[in-house]
Amino acid sequence: MIRPFGWNEFWIIVIAAQWTIALSAIAFAGGGIGGLVIALVRVSDSKWPRLVATGFIRVFQGTPLLMQLFLVFFGLNIFGLGINPWVAAAIAFTLHASAFLGEIWRGCIEAVPPGQREAATALGLRYYNRMRYIILPQASRIAVAPTVGFLVQLIKGTSLAAIIGFTELTRQGQIINNATFSPFLVFGTVAAVYFVLCWPLSVLARRMETRFSRATTR
Repeated sequence: MIRPFGWNEFWIIVIAAQWTIALSAIAFAGGGIGGLVIALVRVSDSKWPRLVATGFIRVFQGTPLLMQLFLVFFGLNIFGLGINPWVAAAIAFTLHASAFLGEIWRGCIEAVPPGQREAATALGLRYYNRMRYIILPQASRIAVAPTVGFLVQLIKGTSLAAIIGFTELTRQGQIINNATFSPFLVFGTVAAVYFVLCWPLSVLARRMETRFSRATTR
């Protein structure tokens, strides 16, 4: 039986955004840890770890995110490691975020003027202290805008998790649309919720970038 799109349906869609936020937060946190490791390995002097990190990035940047979701969800089930869509989506998005953040942050680290590394080396600082006190603080300022930009893309990318049965914002919109047959209202609401989630992040990125630029020029 077809029911009209009303306040209850609107509220169900809004509530479903919590799962989009949760998946994005887990993927970004896990991807942040993995991405930092990958970025540091990529700029290290060790050849083989650097090649492994490069290969990891190439695989996840060169394949569609949808295929990565399928491989994690169905691949682990083939090997008898049955997992639910929530866990599969979290693993796939974390690996995806690790690869992209690792490459973003690698570029930001290499964007720090070479003179900074040379000065730190001349002072006798070891690799860990050079990174912690000299390189990473400067690279973090450069990384603000692209990192937040990737987070916005990650939030929107979670809509693909609906394909493997994870009920987040987009999937809930599909369910409501099947019950109401009001695609314009339903997916218009879904789009509005995505906008509310993503637009403040873009504003925050611009403000932080401006603040860091002012601090640098002082």
